[in-house]
Amino acid sequence: MVLLAAAVMTKNGRAIISRQFVEMTRSRIEGLLAAFPKLMNTGKQHTFVETESVRYVYQPLEKMYMLLITTKNSNILEDLETLRLFSRLIPEYCRILDENDVQEHAFELIFAFDEVVALGYRESVNLAQIRTFTEMDSHEEKVFRAVRKTQEDEAKAAMRRKAKELQQQRRDQVRGGPRGYGSGGGGYSSGKSDMSSTQIISPDPPKPKPAPTRSTGRAMKLGAKSKDIDSFVDKLRSEGEVITTNSKKKAADVAKTSVPAALIESVHVRVEERLNVSADRDGGLQQMQLQGLCTLHITDEKYGFILLNIENNDDTGCQLQTHPNVDKKAFQSNGVIGLKNSSKSFPMKQDVGVLKWRLQTTDESLMPLAINCWPNESGDGGCDVNIEYELQSEDLELADVSVSIPVPSGVGAPNVAEADGEYKHDSRKNVLEWTLPVIDKSNKSGSMEFSIPGCADDFFPISVSFHSAKTTYTDIKVTGVEHVQGGASVKFSMETALLVDKYEIV
Repeated sequence: MVLLAAAVMTKNGRAIISRQFVEMTRSRIEGLLAAFPKLMNTGKQHTFVETESVRYVYQPLEKMYMLLITTKNSNILEDLETLRLFSRLIPEYCRILDENDVQEHAFELIFAFDEVVALGYRESVNLAQIRTFTEMDSHEEKVFRAVRKTQEDEAKAAMRRKAKELQQQRRDQVRGGPRGYGSGGGGYSSGKSDMSSTQIISPDPPKPKPAPTRSTGRAMKLGAKSKDIDSFVDKLRSEGEVITTNSKKKAADVAKTSVPAALIESVHVRVEERLNVSADRDGGLQQMQLQGLCTLHITDEKYGFILLNIENNDDTGCQLQTHPNVDKKAFQSNGVIGLKNSSKSFPMKQDVGVLKWRLQTTDESLMPLAINCWPNESGDGGCDVNIEYELQSEDLELADVSVSIPVPSGVGAPNVAEADGEYKHDSRKNVLEWTLPVIDKSNKSGSMEFSIPGCADDFFPISVSFHSAKTTYTDIKVTGVEHVQGGASVKFSMETALLVDKYEIV
């Protein structure tokens, strides 16, 4: 087939967007699009109409038409199949099928159109592949984020240095003359965790009083870079881009598993793990990555010199790493977390990362929750879908489990025959939400069955979300806290969190 152009048009014949796949003049395509509504007044119920030179293949989309213009010698069956794929792309990018929403997402739709047709010929792609191609990482975006993070880190480091300089100047004035800074300092003054926003640093110095005659202006110059970045982000927002910071997203996830403030002791430990899973629809595992972090928060100075007893029951082979200021030999031999310099105390009133671990695997038997989806296409254009879950790690207890299944648009709600748990059809997002409050060893498996017009590719990718405040995947935990001197036990509080960053079946 030779596909000349694809367009989204209103019912009164006005083109909203149009993409040409072969070389043609503007007057030519405008003439073809203008002729379409006139040919529609024949009163016949067809999905195509022909002229002497071209064929119009179209499908209604609520208040619009999805229109393909092809040559007359193209295969009509292939035309209709291509039209169906184009029609499924519109609700993929537009939640509300109206003129304004299509115009707002015009560039995304054109990029998706280009993945379907190249030089007038249909590419062998499905909806899931198009979604993957258009969502690939941008190298420029990665560079921008890396530069921004570097600038922010430099600005923070410069501000800390400036604050220390001003504090030392005030001390020198009080003592009657300048003195050397000395060699004091250590502990966590320069350590950072490379997998979390938690920083292991010495407590921030008291905020100095203004010193107008000694300001050098260097911090202002560094701050100017950050201001430029903020202006760039504001410009993106003004152009309609939705900017969501990672800190806000992580804060929302942490809130699900946080411990009430009234139950937090002077020594508080948090063990957090985050999952990233991408699996095939046939049950294979593309990649699973788990990152864990143990943080310590101390609010009373008398507990600054302590040791943490770690119990490691992991049997998956994850890699553990202590912070450089932690005594690595003591941890490896006795499972004890303590500072290498016993004369230094842990920082006060801040989250201190002391231990982290990482697991990366393609072994599907290690997936905590397996999701299997079985679409069965019937001869009348419908599809019977059976989807099931199985908890493969029986020691886990997963809460607020949500399985989001894409469904075709414009065909009504799915007919659910049976389902464990609850379900809801979101017609705006074209998603069937299957929710279960808890999955544990008492209900380690379950299923849902529904039918709806469509084909097998319509129901992928499936997204899964859950969290757990009772168990972690690796079962690494703190069993006790004690003083460095004497070994007396210290009362502490602990929270565990298993969170999902991404869990997809594609």
